[in-house]
Amino acid sequence: MVQNDSTLHKKYLLLQQKLKDKNYTDALGEGLILLESAQKKNEQKMVILLTYFLGEVFEKTDNNIDAMKYYKKSYAEILKSRSKFNSTDQYLKSSFNDVSLAERLIKIGGLFHKLEKKDSAKVFYNKIINLESLNKEIEAIQAKAYSNLSFIFQVDNNFSSAEEYSLKAIDIHRKYNNSTSLASAHINLGNIYVLKGEYEEAKKIYNKGLKYIKYDKGERATKFKEDLYYNLAYALYMLKDYKAYEYQELSYSIKDSVREENNKTKLAAILAKYDVNVAKRMVQQEEALKREKVINQKQKAQRNTWILGISSFFVIVLLVFLLNQYKLRQKNLGLELSKQELMQQQKMEKIKAESQIRILNATLDGKESERKQIAETLHDSVSALLSSANLHLQACKKQFNGTTPIEVDKSQSIINEASQKIRDLSHTLVSSILLKFGLSYAIKDISEKFSNSQLRIDYETRYIKRYDQGFEIKLYNIIQEFVNNILKHSKASYAKITLVEKKNRLHLIIEDDGQGFDKTQIPKKDGLGINQIDARIQMMQGKFNIDTGKGKGTVITIELPVFEKEAVTFS
Repeated sequence: MVQNDSTLHKKYLLLQQKLKDKNYTDALGEGLILLESAQKKNEQKMVILLTYFLGEVFEKTDNNIDAMKYYKKSYAEILKSRSKFNSTDQYLKSSFNDVSLAERLIKIGGLFHKLEKKDSAKVFYNKIINLESLNKEIEAIQAKAYSNLSFIFQVDNNFSSAEEYSLKAIDIHRKYNNSTSLASAHINLGNIYVLKGEYEEAKKIYNKGLKYIKYDKGERATKFKEDLYYNLAYALYMLKDYKAYEYQELSYSIKDSVREENNKTKLAAILAKYDVNVAKRMVQQEEALKREKVINQKQKAQRNTWILGISSFFVIVLLVFLLNQYKLRQKNLGLELSKQELMQQQKMEKIKAESQIRILNATLDGKESERKQIAETLHDSVSALLSSANLHLQACKKQFNGTTPIEVDKSQSIINEASQKIRDLSHTLVSSILLKFGLSYAIKDISEKFSNSQLRIDYETRYIKRYDQGFEIKLYNIIQEFVNNILKHSKASYAKITLVEKKNRLHLIIEDDGQGFDKTQIPKKDGLGINQIDARIQMMQGKFNIDTGKGKGTVITIELPVFEKEAVTFS
């Protein structure tokens, strides 16, 4: 067997660079072509490499089903090649050892885990664990498999198995002195003890995990520190240790610094994405070039006219014929110029409309993100500070032998009132019920909150689960806006909210028996109204329709593709 085709190998290295540069479209298209070429040439090594590469591209673009298909192909090709080994196949044998198998098995198991197919994930994780030829690389992958199995058993409340696998992962990381992975594994182990209610043991484990990354300032270590401080704060809180608030503040300070860096990156991306002026200048330049071309054609036609004029002295009949041809050409050129101008004007209007939609959605996204951030700050930081102050006052009261001063009681009363107002304001900005329990409970909360003696709001939700948080917030805001419109304008006595998931799409119906309205007047309304909701739904790749008229009530239907909540795995 030839070792490999050098041309294919060079192209494969260029594809790797495109994947590194996040140029996923070119990487996918060229990768599929290169795979077909490798299969025709029977280049088995390149087929194994390219199928794994395509799995990576699909995984990076959140296409988990296709990613799994190509990872499985790569895994199957390795098994096929290993079954045919002979004395002349040492090159292929050395290229794809148990490390390559383990890399593909952890990818397949991880994707099953993301897709919430736990039994299938367990099968592939156990295949990794059962690999016999051990070395540092394989054991590192086995540690990931142990951690992920531990997480699956935690979810199933099988704490003994969860602890067993977590400890096996820790043993491997300790063997190779991998401090960052040891910290991650101790988060997993500490969480098991928290779930069991053994907070003192969880406290010891979290503190041990912090020691491993005390001086590490890398990105992964920073994230693990935030999680360790937060989880340690919770364990101390359950132990009624006042140091809980100190560790909670450390966690929040890390979270805020990371969030600030992320916000800077997102702002730069938004500015680049919605630079309308750049797009407008490009269209104007294109229009100028086309006009210049038409003018040049016109000038050329005029030169031809002079030639024909001179020729007319010699052939009168030819002059008449050519003169008529010239007039016809001039007319066509004028029509072509008018057509070009109309097309450019239509293109400009289309770009302007699309840009306005994108800018509007970017603005709404920014507002929702800002409201969520303010709500989190009020709930997580300000409420924590008020709770801390209340605890200190409670401790202070114990220092008095006898009657507590009235000022202390009044201070506690004020703090309690402030805490309640903070919670109410946080819920107003972003529904805490939505964040904690999802759309079904949030819709139930809306219907119960706004129903009264004059208006009854019913609701119905079927097959609704948790989705991507940003997607849930956008849909909740849309529902809330239409309910507000019913309360303000419809004069209805009955309304109903229906939300159903069918074939990976959400179907929302909001109807009322009110006075309805004239749809032709919609463009004249301002504020976060129907036009802006329509723009938002377009950006979410959904469908939107309003059936209404004066005196006939209103039925609003919305259909949206589901944005799945990404499953979390420990690694």
